[in-house]
Amino acid sequence: MLRRRELIGGVAALPAAATGSRRPGAAGVKVLRYALNTAETGFDPPRVSDQSSIRVLAHIFESPLTYDELARPVRLVPLVAAAMPEVDDDFRRFVFTIRPGIFFADDPAFGGRPRELVAADFVYTIKRFYDPALRSEWLYQWENAGLLGLSELRRRVLASKAAFPYDEEVPGLRALDRHRFEVRLARPAPRLADHFASRTLAGAVAREVIERYADDPQAHPVGTGPFMLKEWRRASRIVLVRNPRFREQRFAGRPAPDDAPAQAEARRLQGARAPLVDRIELDVVEESQPRWLAFLNGEHDAVAVPSDLSALAVPDGQLAPYLARRGIRHEREVASSVAHTFFNFDNPVVGGYGPDKVALRRAIALAYDSAEEIRVARGGQGLPAQSMIPPDCYGAEPALATEMSRPSPARARALLEMHGYVDRDGDGFRETPAGERLELRIAFPPDQRSRRISELWLKRMRAVGLRTRFEVAPFGELIRRSLAGQLMMWGFSWQGGPDGDFFLGLAYGPNADQSNDARFRLAAFDRLYERQRVLPDGPERLALMHRATRLMLAYVPYIAHLHEITNDLAHPHVRGALRHPFNQDWWRWIDVDPGDRAG
Repeated sequence: MLRRRELIGGVAALPAAATGSRRPGAAGVKVLRYALNTAETGFDPPRVSDQSSIRVLAHIFESPLTYDELARPVRLVPLVAAAMPEVDDDFRRFVFTIRPGIFFADDPAFGGRPRELVAADFVYTIKRFYDPALRSEWLYQWENAGLLGLSELRRRVLASKAAFPYDEEVPGLRALDRHRFEVRLARPAPRLADHFASRTLAGAVAREVIERYADDPQAHPVGTGPFMLKEWRRASRIVLVRNPRFREQRFAGRPAPDDAPAQAEARRLQGARAPLVDRIELDVVEESQPRWLAFLNGEHDAVAVPSDLSALAVPDGQLAPYLARRGIRHEREVASSVAHTFFNFDNPVVGGYGPDKVALRRAIALAYDSAEEIRVARGGQGLPAQSMIPPDCYGAEPALATEMSRPSPARARALLEMHGYVDRDGDGFRETPAGERLELRIAFPPDQRSRRISELWLKRMRAVGLRTRFEVAPFGELIRRSLAGQLMMWGFSWQGGPDGDFFLGLAYGPNADQSNDARFRLAAFDRLYERQRVLPDGPERLALMHRATRLMLAYVPYIAHLHEITNDLAHPHVRGALRHPFNQDWWRWIDVDPGDRAG
């Protein structure tokens, strides 16, 4: 879901005379050029979970709330809402008021007339997640919140196989008038407002657009955001252009008084009107070497440093002198993410809750060395993980030290022997306790870093006598197969929000088939998860979160490998913050200055 940061180095002043970078043949058009490191899947919010797609759609669609650009710790603020929501009934009722005079980008679906954003658009947007025809991976985020009547409506549709009745009113989600909508919940949800800061969960779509392009809504995103889709060549090139209908939005970040760098950025951006560029050109470049060379040659304006090239770009975490001499700027941050490998608990080889299956998963975790992965495949750009909750999320335990970061092949071999995983036929590989062939099948996408990681897996598993085979497929295909329960093991990164609930939710039983790729279902864990999520932040909730974390560590549905360290670089002509920890529309406040342009 939900990814990322912010560029260090200060936001340059935005002089009215600056004309920005120009495309050939388009004088005065400011262009930001960037490379995506994975292919997108499309731009219909309920249907996508890859970060390339989310990054693009976040600049097209808008949610009621967002996070202050400069406040740290992060703070929710209105985006298209007129104010923060009214909250009562012990966090069971929320009322949002949408500012009038906000319009969707023009589209033939609107019949040539301006189309205002209204409360009913958010009702329709959220109901789409419940439509069985969409099979949204993010449905669990709303179902876990307990919106009254919507899950029941979905079950009725599933039973009848009828079309989803979007016009049927339910008590949990309804428009009160043209600009106000109400959310009612079955149980308290103190952090529900965070859902309404997500462009994926609450980025408003227009019903007319979805119905007009029902055959392929992924290719026809129409929102109220600062940009609109101009060109899309799948898995190759995406072009966004300024939305002429976008309202007047002035920068309003409010950093902490003692945050001097952020205060300086706020002064420099004071009065700036979004967006600051006219066009964003995105190339999909999955291999790290050509992506890096394109940045060095000035073909792209900014880059997230490929981890396998970090020794060239940011040795020991510092910008390389040859880049500093070119005026290139550098931002380094530990992401609110976790790179992991999941075990499919429905798989007869690695799944299950008995002592022998727990021992097998623990042994695999002990045999693998995540620190070696950080060194060999990620250029040192990661922190070994102790659990699935990243360090800066609410619910993390700074002093926690676990087996996740302490590999021991000797202990792994001892565990396997103790539980009957031995080599019975003398071929050097272990069989199951029942004497059957034991083979791990681990999925990887076909990129260079994944190849390095697969080589580490092969070496480490051979060292403890475990036969291993790899299944290679494009990332989007692996997502599809994971959701269908067809993978034994696969690893990728999850990026969440500021609360650890998201990462605990990866093991919540009802989330199986959605974010719970492990299909882990443990009643004791589910009870802890449900209890913590209805509590306000405080010692009682933290204690429940920590107990839930220990159950995940004990049963090992996931191996938590590392928390990524990101390094973003920008040429001198790029002005502004490329990243935010949790906002996804980072390019709203980016400017480019042709006077310093590279190349």
